[in-house]
Amino acid sequence: MDNFAAPARPIVARMIAAAATEPARAVAFQGAPGANSHVAATEAFPRGLPLPCFDFADAIDAVQAGRADCAIIPIENSLHGRVADIHFLLPESGLVITGEHFLAIRHALMGCGARGDVREAMSHPQALGQCRHWLRAHAIRPVAYPDTAGAAALVAERGDPALAALAPPAAAALYGLALLEEDASDPGTNMTRFVVLARAASARPLDGPVMTTLVFEVKNVPAALYKAMGGFATNGVNMTKLESYQRGGSFAATEFFADIEGQPGDPAVDRALDELRFHSKWVRLLGSYRQARKRG
Repeated sequence: MDNFAAPARPIVARMIAAAATEPARAVAFQGAPGANSHVAATEAFPRGLPLPCFDFADAIDAVQAGRADCAIIPIENSLHGRVADIHFLLPESGLVITGEHFLAIRHALMGCGARGDVREAMSHPQALGQCRHWLRAHAIRPVAYPDTAGAAALVAERGDPALAALAPPAAAALYGLALLEEDASDPGTNMTRFVVLARAASARPLDGPVMTTLVFEVKNVPAALYKAMGGFATNGVNMTKLESYQRGGSFAATEFFADIEGQPGDPAVDRALDELRFHSKWVRLLGSYRQARKRG
């Protein structure tokens, strides 16, 4: 808790204490109270007890240790792409993706002085990236911090009118800051996709449109990825997402993160996964869950 700025600590302490009374209702999220992940947690779990964690690893650890029933973690943004480190943390966590949630994002500029005093804006790198054109147009230098609302708390602690924060609008009232600009996001639809992580999949059968998320590494042979993808095409399984990433600083072994429509047990999905395994070194399923919104 000491990692949080002083204005956030009493709020964090109260939320941790509340979650400890009913871990089965606790929902871990990364960031200080008022962060976008906090908003997502309250939207996705209206009866939940949001549990603030300083970083993603802490949120995952809270679920692993049983301090929270699940965690809600941002995985990608419509303006700024995937969230850093998530592709590495998810497969290694041992947790299962059990749901997804989409949150419309609005970044407000908030601080201790007047709008004309601001020379620097502090926020999570994702938020800074989503506001980079606005910041450049207003000659404000971006300053990276682990989360949005945490930046607001730190700005309140420092009391420097030249330093502002980019955070959800509600964070201004939470930390006693002036709302200097209600929406500093760059033009375009700003939407973040979150995934829900739990220790085990729900025993209840999934109805409606279902997504499955997986990671894999193809064999290092010519056309391996092309062949691996062939099973999805021939079996009519829609792949809505495919991203490559490299682990451990190596340029040799490329791993892939993918979302497909359907779930194991569907004959077409099973055939496609069998062909993927044949052309891959390994395949790891991260979870199947109901679609929160239709793709395409």
